[in-house]
Amino acid sequence: MSDRLPYTHRDLSWLSFNHRVLQEAMDPSVPLLERLKFLAIYASNLDEFFRVRVASHRNLVRLGKSTKRELNFDPKAILRAILKEVNAQQEEFSKIYSDELIPALAEHGIYTRRRLELDRKQEAYVEEFFHDHMLPFVQPVLLVKNKVRPFLNNGALYLVIEMIDRVSVETTYALVKIPSDELGRFITLPSKEEGKHEVILMDDIVRHSISWMFPGYDIKDTYSIKLTRDAELYIDDEFSGDLVDKIRKGLTKRHVGPASRFVYDREMPEDLLTYLKDTFNLGRYDLLREGRYHNNSDFFSFPSYGMNDLKNPPMPPIPHTVLTHTKDFWKAIREEDHLLYYPYHDYEPVVRFFEEASADPTVTHIKIVQYRVAKVSRIMDAIREAVKRGKQVTVFIEIKARFDEAANLAWGEKLEKAGVTVHYSFPGVKVHSKVAMVRRVEDGVGKLYTYMSTGNFHENTAKIYSDFGHFTTDKRITDEVARLFSYLETVKRPKQKFEHLLVGQFNMRATFIDKIDREIKFAKKGKKARILLKMNSLQDSKMIEKLYEASQAGVEIRLIVRGIFSLVPQAEGFSENIQAISIVDRFLEHARVFMFHNGGKDEVYLSSADWMTRNLSYRIETAFPIYDVVLRKRIVDLMEIQWSDNVKSRTLDAKMKNTYRRTSQDLAIRSQVESYYYIKRLEDQAQVALAEEEN
Repeated sequence: MSDRLPYTHRDLSWLSFNHRVLQEAMDPSVPLLERLKFLAIYASNLDEFFRVRVASHRNLVRLGKSTKRELNFDPKAILRAILKEVNAQQEEFSKIYSDELIPALAEHGIYTRRRLELDRKQEAYVEEFFHDHMLPFVQPVLLVKNKVRPFLNNGALYLVIEMIDRVSVETTYALVKIPSDELGRFITLPSKEEGKHEVILMDDIVRHSISWMFPGYDIKDTYSIKLTRDAELYIDDEFSGDLVDKIRKGLTKRHVGPASRFVYDREMPEDLLTYLKDTFNLGRYDLLREGRYHNNSDFFSFPSYGMNDLKNPPMPPIPHTVLTHTKDFWKAIREEDHLLYYPYHDYEPVVRFFEEASADPTVTHIKIVQYRVAKVSRIMDAIREAVKRGKQVTVFIEIKARFDEAANLAWGEKLEKAGVTVHYSFPGVKVHSKVAMVRRVEDGVGKLYTYMSTGNFHENTAKIYSDFGHFTTDKRITDEVARLFSYLETVKRPKQKFEHLLVGQFNMRATFIDKIDREIKFAKKGKKARILLKMNSLQDSKMIEKLYEASQAGVEIRLIVRGIFSLVPQAEGFSENIQAISIVDRFLEHARVFMFHNGGKDEVYLSSADWMTRNLSYRIETAFPIYDVVLRKRIVDLMEIQWSDNVKSRTLDAKMKNTYRRTSQDLAIRSQVESYYYIKRLEDQAQVALAEEEN
C-alpha cells in the first residue's frame, strides 16, 4: 500500500479490539459474573497475542534495522506502542476488578479474601488445605546469583519471595510455584454466615504458607510473576520431508521457546526486578507490569454459587423447524436450501447430517474439512461409525491450526485407525474452508448434498460463536464443492474454473476486486452503488486500497468488523463514504458476509475468509453464494439488524476510541437479542405452516 494512504497497523488495531472486550467488563448493564468472564476473555486473548504477535515483533527487532525498510514499519516503534497501550489497559483492568467487581460481588454475598483478612477457622482450613493438597506441587527454589537459573514453565504462576537470612542478615530471593493448573485457582473458604460465600485465590494460600517452606528466613514480601513463551513452531521447511512429523517435533519445543512476555506485580521494587531480569536473561521489551494477580483467564472458572441471576438470561437454541421435524432429512434438503444461524439456531441439524449419512445405506461417500474439532464430537463419532458401515469417508485435517495442532493430530490418528482416509496440511498454505459433502445413490444416480459454513464443525463453539450454515443440493454449488475436495485429495489443480464458489488460491481475491469495480462503475454512472462487508478482520492493504477507490467514486460502504481493522474510515479525500462499526456482546461475532448491491440484483456471499493477506493469499478459503431469494433476504435483514445496533456497537475510527454508537432510533436495538427473536419468529411461522400442512 502507498505510504500516503491511511492505514492502521494490525496489532495496534487488535489491541483496540481487545479493549472493546474490556469495555464489556466495565459495562454495568452486563450481568456481574459475565463481567468477570469478559476479564477472562480479555486476558486469554492477550496471552495468545503475546505468544504469537509480540513474539514476532521481538524477533524482527533482533534482526535489526534492515527489516524496517522491508516491512514499511519500524518493529521497535510498534513494539513500544504495543507495550505502552497494554500497560495502560492493565491499569484499567486492575481498577475494574478491584474498584468495581470486588465490591459488586460483595453486595451479592461473594467475598474474595486475602490472607490477612482470614479468621482463625479459615486460617486453619487454609493451612490444612496447603499441607494436604498443595505441598507436593509448590516446588520452592532458592535463587542464587550466577548459578543455574530455574526453568519457568510457559504460563505458569510463581511467587518471588524477598526474605532475610537470619544468620547472615542478607537479602535472599526464592521462587515458589502456584499450582493452580493442578488444583484450580479459586478455593471456597468456610463461612460463619449462611448465604455468605467466601473465596480465596490459591496465590494467597501460597503466600500464607511461605514461612513453612523457608525456615531460617524472615519473609519480607512476595510478588507474583509469569513468563509467556513464543508459540511459533519454527518449521524450517514445509516443502520437504514429512510435514506431520515436523509439526509433532515442533510441538515438543513450543513450551520451551524464548520469552515473549514477563509479567510482574507492579508493586515489585526496582532492585528485585533488575535481579530477575539478570537471572532469567530478560530484556526491556520482555517486561509487562500487571496487578497483584496474573493468569486472569482463570476467571472463566470463578465459582457462581448457583447465582444464575448474575449470568446472562437463557437464550436456548431454537430448533430449525423443517430439518428438526422432517422424517426424510434428505428430501427436505432436496426440496429447498436451508440456512441456519448459530447460536440462535440449534446445531443439531448439522450433527444429524453426519449421523443420517452414517446410517443411510444409500450413502456412499462422506467428505469433510476439519480445522478445529471438539474434544468430544458426535460428528467425528458418526464419521468413524460410517466407515464400519462401508462408506468411503475422507477427512482433510488442517494440522497447522494454531494451538489446535496437537488435538488435530490426535483426531487424525483416531480416524486413521478407524479406517478413514485422512489428508493433512499443504506446505505453505492453510486449508480454512468449512465444507462437507455427502453422496447418495438415488434411483441409480449419485446425488450430492453439501453443507457449507462460516464456522468450524465444532459442537461446543457453535453455542457461543455467531455463524451461518447452509445446506443445498444446487448443482452449481455441489459440483464445485466436489471439485474442491478433489483438489484437496490429489493436490492437482482442477481443469474447470470455479464459477460459483470463490476459493482462495484460485479466484477469491480477483472476484472480490471485480465486484468492487462493478460497484464503482455503477457509482460513476450516477446509479446506486452499495457494499456491506462483515468479517472478523480487515487488514489486506490491496483490498483496503480498493475500498478507498470505491469510496472516492461514491460507493456507499458499510463495514462490520469484530477484530483487526486497518482501514481508516471517514478520512478526508479517501474514505468519506465508508462507515464502520464493531459489535462485541455475549456471543462472539464470527460470520463473514459479503453483500454487493449489483444494480439492484443483490449478491450475497457467506465465507470462511477474512480480508487479511493470510486469508486471501496463503489459505484455501471458500466463499459461497446464496442463490435462494428467501434466504438471501434473511441475511440482508440480519445484517440490517446488526447495522441498527445502538447498544453493543462501537464506531471504528482513526483514533480507536471505541465510542459506543448511538443512532437516531429511539428504540434500543441490541442486535444479538434482536437476531434471536428474528429467528424465533421465523421458526414459529414455520411451525404454524407445518401444523397446517399436517392437518
